[in-house]
Formats: sequence, C-alpha cells, structure tokens
Amino acid sequence: MRVKKWFGLVVTSLLLVSTLYPAGVFAKADRTIEDESIYDLLVDRYNNGDGLNDYNVNTQDLSAFNGGDFTGIGTRLEHIAGMGFTVISLGPVFSTETYDGSKVLDYTKFEPQFGTDKEFSKMIKDVHERDISVIADFPFAGVSANHVWAQEGKFKAIPATDGTIDWDYSDVAVQQALKEAVVDFVETYKLDGIRLTKIEKFDTAFINEVIEAVKAVNPEAYVLTNEVSDAKFDGALNMDKMNALRTSFVTPDVDAAALSLFTENTDNGLVQFDDLTGPRYTYDIVEARMFPPTRWKLAATALFSMPGTLIVPYGTEIAVNGKAAPENHQLMNYKIDQELVEYIGSLNKLRNMSETFRSGDFEILYNEGGFSVFKRSSDKEIWIIALNNTTQTSNFAIPKEVIGDNKKLRGVLDNDLVRESKDGMFRVVLEREVAEIYIADEDTGFNVPYLITSILIYTTFLSFLFLVWRRGKQGRKEDIAK
Repeated sequence: MRVKKWFGLVVTSLLLVSTLYPAGVFAKADRTIEDESIYDLLVDRYNNGDGLNDYNVNTQDLSAFNGGDFTGIGTRLEHIAGMGFTVISLGPVFSTETYDGSKVLDYTKFEPQFGTDKEFSKMIKDVHERDISVIADFPFAGVSANHVWAQEGKFKAIPATDGTIDWDYSDVAVQQALKEAVVDFVETYKLDGIRLTKIEKFDTAFINEVIEAVKAVNPEAYVLTNEVSDAKFDGALNMDKMNALRTSFVTPDVDAAALSLFTENTDNGLVQFDDLTGPRYTYDIVEARMFPPTRWKLAATALFSMPGTLIVPYGTEIAVNGKAAPENHQLMNYKIDQELVEYIGSLNKLRNMSETFRSGDFEILYNEGGFSVFKRSSDKEIWIIALNNTTQTSNFAIPKEVIGDNKKLRGVLDNDLVRESKDGMFRVVLEREVAEIYIADEDTGFNVPYLITSILIYTTFLSFLFLVWRRGKQGRKEDIAK
C-alpha cells in the first residue's frame, strides 16, 4: 500500500478513537439490525482447520468439497474481526450432498465434513468472545431427494430439479415440522439469528408464524432472508437498491440517478453489491475491462456509507471473480495483497464507531455524471461522502448552511482538509476515480487533538517497524532450526 494511503488510514483509526469516540465501538447488547455489518461465507470455502474430517475433499475440483470446516472458521476469526464485521453468516451447515450446503439431507445433523456439534458450539463460543454474532441459513426448499424426511415418507414432497425436492408448502404438517426444526436449531445452539432461504412458495402468514416462533425462544434473534418478502423479517433483500449500487460503479462516468432510491425508501433492507448465488461484482468489473481495486474502493465507500444493513460476501476483500457457482465460490486465499482488506476494515470500523455515519439522516447533495456527494447527519455530527466516479478531476461547492458555522471538513480516508472560503462555500475537489469521507469539525485553528494524533502515528509506526524486525528475526530462527 502506498505511504500516503497508509498514513491516511492510520489517521482515520487513531483520530477517530482519540478525539471523536473515546468510549470505543458500541457493544453487542446495544446493536440493532441497522447497526450490523454482515460477513457472508460458505463453511466449505473458508478455511480448512481440521484435516481429520476431509472425507471427500478435492481442492482441484470447484464442484467438490474443498475442506473448510467450523474449526477453520474459528482459526480465522482475526481476519473477520480485523475488518470490523459484527455478524458472521455461515450459510447452510446441515448434512448435505453438496459443498454449498444446499442439498440438505437432515435438518438435525451437521455436515460431517464441516465438523461435529461440539466443534460448532466451540466456534460459536469463540465468535461470541469477540463480540460478534452468528447466524446460519435454513433452506425451506431445494433439499436433497434423499432427505431423511423423504426417505421415511414422513411429509409430502414435490420433485424438483437436479436430484432435489421441494416440500409441499401447502401441507400443514410440513409447515409445522419446518417451524419446529427452525426453532429447535436456533434454541439448541444459541444462534443470534437465522436466515430463511428458498421461501418463495410459502405463504407470508406462515413465514410470519416462523418468525414469531423464533422470537419466542430468543427475542433478540435476527430473522433474515436473502429474498424479497413482505413478511416481518428484521431484514430482507432489496433488489432495487442492490441493482442501483451494482450499476453505478462498474465503470466511470455513469449516471447514478438510481441511488436516489436510498432517500425514497428507508426500510430495513439488506444492502449488498453481490451475493453468493449469482455473479460476483468483480465479474461485472472484469467484463467491462475495468481495474477491480479502483472500482471496488469506490463501490465499497458507497456501500458502507449508504442506509441499510450491509452484507459483504467472503472473497470481496480479495476481489473474487466468477459468474455462477462453483466459479464464484472459490476457496478463500489469505496470501494476498492486504490493501482492499485494510480499506474495507477502515470503512467498517468508521461505521461501527459513529452512529451518525451508519444510521443518521441521509441526503444527496449532488449526483451528476458520476460525481456524487452525500450527507449523513444527526444533532451530534455531520459527515460528507464524496465519490468521484468520473475520468477527470471534479468539484462541488457546499454552502456553509449545510455544514454549519465555524466548521472545517476533515477527510478521514486520504487526509484531505477543506475550509470555508470567503464566499461561505466549502469546495470539495477530488481527483478522478477516488472517494473521500469528511467529518465536520470545529475550526479552532491550532489543532491539539491532531498534534496528539501525529505523535501517536509516529509511535505506532515505530512499533510497526519493531514488529516487522521481530517477526523477521523469528523467521530466521525457524529457518535455522529447519
């Protein structure tokens, strides 16, 4: 990462912690769904932590099991926590015929290649110790034709495609069994939530019964879905917003008028660029012959500053490509450039630290030809988010009435500083294809907090050099030992 960018990111972390939010990040008990940021993964593709359960693993075949397991997730929690995510979504974890967990065989058993019930419980305990919540998927359809219920002839099923079946959604016995299975799963393993998938054919009234039943055993549990639904979910997919985001940042100089949806519709929608069931956002970027890191930084800044509960699929931080499964479900690679990982982490931590930034009033100040300027505000703070998705330097003048008296705009991504000009305007100027986030600070001249932060940065940098030296020394010792 370039020194300037590294400097800006360190300034962001230290300055925010030392001068804006001395109490630190909000606690889990205080969070609502609007506060959360969800990291969405597939157990099999995340990390192989236990080779003893690799029964049918073939890492050279994307359509086969690749070895990821519950233990592996537990050993990579630092990666997730380091990016500031507050919820881990595990996907389906039941006994299954396929690596992605979709062809469920039994709602009461875990997939052996993912691990045991004890390992699952230990993973949840480890996650909770980091103040992160855990949710998992519960598929209501598209299960294996060899599902235990089908083999026993216990409930009515409808043949589907590719060796799958759908349960008879109109059958009362089926509905009762599914509801009980969901509740039992959440209650037994103390899950923080459940995501109901493949619910399209089920009646909204029944889905609401399931939601109420889950809330009865855990009132704090989130009940989500990755589908568009009128049921009383804590969060459901908003396809219009998702498409607005996807189409606005793939290429530069794009009319981003569709982003006005974020001012017109302020429901508790789940907001994301891509999900694990379709083309990855990087696929669109590559197809348009664009440079993924540049495109993703603009897109990520927009995603993390928009209203809604954001979801980031695993692999986004390494710009995973792929049009459809299994190509879009590549095994997670941790030996990669950390620039995008750190960038996402900085945005997420900023979001965690500021209630205004994640859930304050949202207003579009300017949105023309790919240059967009947004405002997030409350009676406590004002944030300005500027996205120059054009091929030239762009600027926009913000009247001081929008910012307030005796203020300055301090950039927290690239350390930009904008002061009020003599005509009462704040002129935000950005180079092509870059983003900046500004906090409106009191303009008091000599900035003591900034001086303190500079000292902290110097100390942090020296500590960083020491750690690099120590790790190098340890590495040399290990090489000698070998």
